Amino acid sequence: MMKTQDTVLIALFAALIVVLSLVPPIPLPAIPVPVTLQSLGVMLTGAMLGPVRGGLACLLYLLLAAIGLPVLPGGRGGLGVFFGPTGGFLLGMALGAVVTGWLARSWVRTPGQSVRTVLAYGLACIAGGIGAVYLIGVLWLASVTQMGLGKAMMAMLVFIPGDLVKVAVASWVAWRVERVWPILRESP
Repeated sequence: MMKTQDTVLIALFAALIVVLSLVPPIPLPAIPVPVTLQSLGVMLTGAMLGPVRGGLACLLYLLLAAIGLPVLPGGRGGLGVFFGPTGGFLLGMALGAVVTGWLARSWVRTPGQSVRTVLAYGLACIAGGIGAVYLIGVLWLASVTQMGLGKAMMAMLVFIPGDLVKVAVASWVAWRVERVWPILRESP
């Protein structure tokens, strides 16, 4: 059974993703997927809450978007967004948080060791926040836009440098916060 503090953390991190999503998206020429800060939210949520609470926080965020609240980049919301070119990236967010959280919990055994801990968080964020999200997102993008898998994969390369910056930020923040807020490591 979930504790009240778990429910509060799930809601808090869903709100964090909303706030990061409200930063105006940066459109790119010839690619129907803009640069956003959503993936930073996915990485932070997974790394700091673990797989269960992180996945639930992302699902709550997606539910808010699905019922029509304007919580997605550009103030969008509604079921229609899930069927467009970015729909796969949205669906991949929950998987990304679960993978990030699971790997972070598996690899970060002794919080506080700076370099090793930050590196472990970073690898977890790369695998979940980039790898898992892109896996579903690129497949969906290729299917919806009819651009072909190879072309969709090539189009996403432009996002990698920015996503690696997000990995560095999420890794550092997760390491710093866990040192002063150990409650994050108490539950799944």
